[in-house]
Amino acid sequence: FPVTVDYINRFKSAKEKKETLKKLEEGKIDIIIGTHGLLGKEVKFKDLGLLVVDEEQKFGVGHKEKIKTLRTAVDCLTLTATPIPRTLQFSLMGARDLSIINTPPPNRQPIQVYNEDFIREAIYYETERGGQVFFIYNRIAGLAEMAAIIQALCPDLSIGYAHGQMEGHELEKHILDFIDRKYDVLVCTNIVESGVDIPNV
Repeated sequence: FPVTVDYINRFKSAKEKKETLKKLEEGKIDIIIGTHGLLGKEVKFKDLGLLVVDEEQKFGVGHKEKIKTLRTAVDCLTLTATPIPRTLQFSLMGARDLSIINTPPPNRQPIQVYNEDFIREAIYYETERGGQVFFIYNRIAGLAEMAAIIQALCPDLSIGYAHGQMEGHELEKHILDFIDRKYDVLVCTNIVESGVDIPNV
C-alpha cells in the first residue's frame, strides 16, 4: 500500500526515536507500530484517525485510561484473546461493538500437563524434521535452570535462552544466533511474541 510505516521499540537509539517521533508529529509517517510507549506524553500525532490495540488484556489500567481519552476523537479497534469483564460490560451496554471469532485455529493442539517424556518427544519430533523450537517459560529467575533441564532431556541438542531483561545487544545476539541455527531450542519468555518471526521454528 502507498503508506509510510515505521515503528518504535527499545532497540532504537534515543536519537532514532526522536527522529521517528518528529516525523510522526509532522505527519510524514502514516502508520506507527509500537508498545505501550506510543501512549507516552512525548508522542504527538499530526492527525490520528485509527488506534489498533492488540492483546488488550496486557495493558494496565493507566494505559486503558489514556486509550479512553483518545477514543473520544479516534476510531479504536481492540483485539483480545480473553475478553475482560469491563470489555464485555461495554459491549452489553451498547457502548462498544463486539465481534467473536469462534473457530479455533487449524491444527490446534490440546494443552498437556508438564510431562518430561512429552516435552522430549515434542522437541525431537520438531528437530528431526529439520525444525527448531521455542520453549516458552515465563519466569526469568528460573530460565537458566529450565534450559539446563531441557539440555539434560536432549543431550545431543544445543540449547540457548533469552529474555527481555537482557541488554539489547545481548538479546539481539541470542536471537540472531538462533536464526543462524547455532541453537536447536531457545528457552525464552513470551518476549518472542513481539515481532520475532522465524518460519523455521
